[in-house]
Amino acid sequence: MVTSAAAALNITRVRILGVPMDCVTMGEAVLIADEMVKAHRPGGIFAINPEKIVTAGTDPALLNALDGASLLIPDGVGAVVAARLGGVRNLHRVSGADLMPELCALAALRGYPVFVYGGRPEVTPRAVKALREAYPRLQVAGYQHGYLMPGELASLPDKINESGARILFVGLGSPQQELWIQAALPRLTTVAVCQGVGGTIDVLAGRAKRAPLIWRRAYLEWLYRLLNDPSRIRRFPRLLNFMWRVWREGIVLGEPRRT
Repeated sequence: MVTSAAAALNITRVRILGVPMDCVTMGEAVLIADEMVKAHRPGGIFAINPEKIVTAGTDPALLNALDGASLLIPDGVGAVVAARLGGVRNLHRVSGADLMPELCALAALRGYPVFVYGGRPEVTPRAVKALREAYPRLQVAGYQHGYLMPGELASLPDKINESGARILFVGLGSPQQELWIQAALPRLTTVAVCQGVGGTIDVLAGRAKRAPLIWRRAYLEWLYRLLNDPSRIRRFPRLLNFMWRVWREGIVLGEPRRT
């Protein structure tokens, strides 16, 4: 689904190795989300990075979920570099971990109730507490950890509807969160924005640590993570393969998105 805000802002969707990504700024992403809630145009907001692009290339279900999203933010540095090499100018990273707080600030300002789904049973309440402390006017209509029995999972959309949430944050990891959002959206009657937030719930709860701002501004968050978790080096062959394929195959520039 393409929002009218995306069309008005002349947002272009590109394809990197066949996987879609929207060339948006943080400000534009927040405006689009606001429009989705105001007009009640339900849709998913997902982050695009090299690992997700590679995975979607061999996972038709994930690719289908991404194709149907309302907004695909340029989250990974590699994806941003690929788009720049393909001719997209002035594109900068829009991190999902940064967009979630921006949407919470928007929700606090507009009075949009939010719901948080995902994380470990002992972690999710701490994340919600941190959100309430950071945004005193934020209405957290409800929350649910991500470790549910089949019956609980089946009734979760009803629980979210009863809360009256307009914005839903889902932190299940990829591709589980994208697939869950795609399947659940038709049953969510009050929600307009579903953002897949990955491990951001852990960050909010203090269970995981983000790179300092100076590292993020220098596009070196990946290096910070590697230094703190050397086991991440095993992901590098996939990243190198991604960049090689981008250089060889290029990207496809899309037309401005229309309603």
